[in-house]
Amino acid sequence: MPSDDNSHFSRSARRSVGAALVAAALFGASTPVAKLLLGVASPLLLAGLLYAGSFIGLSIYRAGSSLGKVKRRIEREAGLKWGDIPYLLGTILCGGIAAPLLLINGLLYTTGTAASLLLNLEGVATTLIAAIVFREHVGRRIWAAAILMLFAGAMLAYTRPEGGWSLNAGSILVMLSSVMWGVDNNITTRLSHRDPLVIARYKGFASAVTNLSIALTLGARLPAAAPVAGALALGVFGYGASLVFFIYSLRNLGAARTSTYFGAAPFIGVAASLLILHEPLTLRIAGAALFMIAGLYLIMREYHEHVHTHDPFCHEHSHFHDDHHAHGRDGEADEPHCHEHEHVLLTHSHAHAPDLHHFHRH
Repeated sequence: MPSDDNSHFSRSARRSVGAALVAAALFGASTPVAKLLLGVASPLLLAGLLYAGSFIGLSIYRAGSSLGKVKRRIEREAGLKWGDIPYLLGTILCGGIAAPLLLINGLLYTTGTAASLLLNLEGVATTLIAAIVFREHVGRRIWAAAILMLFAGAMLAYTRPEGGWSLNAGSILVMLSSVMWGVDNNITTRLSHRDPLVIARYKGFASAVTNLSIALTLGARLPAAAPVAGALALGVFGYGASLVFFIYSLRNLGAARTSTYFGAAPFIGVAASLLILHEPLTLRIAGAALFMIAGLYLIMREYHEHVHTHDPFCHEHSHFHDDHHAHGRDGEADEPHCHEHEHVLLTHSHAHAPDLHHFHRH
């Protein structure tokens, strides 16, 4: 039967959009700063330091949250299970090792401004993989947004030397990093009902150990204390905190929608590049930015509602009591809370995204 209570969806959606935008701001601003650090550290070493900073920062936060409301909030999250290990390994390999290494190498051959805008192709890759591989519902506005962003990326990927068009090596590497993060986003969606802080810490630790071990084995040397401290600090916010907010958003919006809201990151990166690196704002970059803004506008206008049926199933995650969680028990007044719970057969209609409870056929 139809439901007139959309308050929980609106609350969770607003929080998730906000989380995606915070993640975008943190990661977007990190791209031009990472380019500055390439002058004193190899790409592989820098990738390791960034994820080391992520792990250290999140670990300090975890240790400092042993008292008060923060501890209660952490205890409301579901822990990882053995069945989550394949997904965790996949997100580490794709998003923690391959993607940042491709990005940082790409920064050697392209400007921070162009690289920041090219990272918007992450949303295109995420959407395509979500729809084709994982069968996530993707509406017409999202497809149109993906096409606009793909065209904008093509504008930035090509240069025109004498004799015709050619591909820029740095742009190709950045585009490949976007594809790897697209795979990573879809894999991480399968873990989004687990504790984001735990996922981000595991990812940071494994990625840091792998990248640093390979870099040092190949002869890389740690730079001076100041650049190392800068890379670690950048990793805390640009890779650690950003990932935690991103996973929170994936939980309620799905991979395609979260990654498109995350598309604000490149524009923040462009602004930071213009201010920090003093790079010129060319007509080509301005034109590509306009296409990407149009794409973001389309996704923000998307609205999805229809009568749908929830099949019975059982799982565990942090939740509020609402139409989907009408299982109130004594001692559960403090929300959100986490425990294993069963969902009964339910048919209703309300605005929704492909979250944990709405991954259904259309």
